[in-house]
Amino acid sequence: MKKILVTGGCGYIGSHTMVDLMQNGYDVVNIDNQSRSTPRMLEGVEKITGRPVRNYKVDLCNYDETYAVFQENPDIAGIIHFAAYKAVGESVEKPLLYFENNLVSLINLLKCMADFRVPHFVFSSSCTVYGNPDQIPVTEVTPPKPAESPYGYTKQMGEQIVSETIKSLLTTAILLRYFNPVGAHPSGLIGELPVGKPQNLVPAITQTAIGKLPKMTVHGNDYPTRDGSCIRDYIHVCDLAHAHTLALDYLLQQKNFSACEVFNLGTGNGYTVLETIQAFEAVSGVPLNYEIGPRRPGDVVAIYANNDKARAYLGWNPAHSLEDMMRTAWNWELQLKKDAALYNNPQAGLN
Repeated sequence: MKKILVTGGCGYIGSHTMVDLMQNGYDVVNIDNQSRSTPRMLEGVEKITGRPVRNYKVDLCNYDETYAVFQENPDIAGIIHFAAYKAVGESVEKPLLYFENNLVSLINLLKCMADFRVPHFVFSSSCTVYGNPDQIPVTEVTPPKPAESPYGYTKQMGEQIVSETIKSLLTTAILLRYFNPVGAHPSGLIGELPVGKPQNLVPAITQTAIGKLPKMTVHGNDYPTRDGSCIRDYIHVCDLAHAHTLALDYLLQQKNFSACEVFNLGTGNGYTVLETIQAFEAVSGVPLNYEIGPRRPGDVVAIYANNDKARAYLGWNPAHSLEDMMRTAWNWELQLKKDAALYNNPQAGLN
């Protein structure tokens, strides 16, 4: 089995990707300092796959500690880099925190990749690189516009750092531009577990529905969209995870046309915030207590993907509907509530 280094594998997308990698014949080692994740995700991965995962509790911003992981694992065949701070609102409030964490960690990882001659790199990027696009759906050649948040800028800069570095290393890379990951593994063993007040829509929906939050806020109903709320392309996290396995397969089989390629990962369907709430209510049978609030700094008006390239070259076919996304997210919330200590204080699960 080829060994893949995953960074941030105790997080939401990382944990689901480790499951998909392991179920498709890869060996996985993980780096996650668990500053914003919980060991519960690692336990869930091991229960689902029936295999242990070695996690190095290392801060990627510490070069020496990161280098030591590579020394212990000189046979790494590829890297999938998830580890980054990701809250748009927080990045507006604390831009330097985001620039330092997200970019220094990436640079350290690429230095180690060069020193240990790791041939393949997959970067967790985001549709935020497109900013507020002039036309939707966006394709991989849609010109990036100024990002709407420091988080978005870290993804734009991260892509540039990867693409320029890869040229000099004579290795290969794929930049995966995610749209809006939601849902959870059907087992209910892993899912999204935000620390503190949720910054993303679906955890805010499920936590409000179950009573953990008294109400949720829809940030703006005066956008130029069909119902006034923002439009996003929601993608089931399991579909997203599988795209990473396919991306590695693509590189390992030398199917790539250039050293660094870009793929959009979205369903190609745009749903408004209010439509998403309605889909949740229909699936769960729970009416949601929400209010309309002011716009949130950093939010783009509307964006969804053209995913033709990923379908054609990676053989990727997202299979889950919006209803599937809401159903599995709700099941995860219900399962999570059974762990009272972690449910009431996610920070307690962090080491």
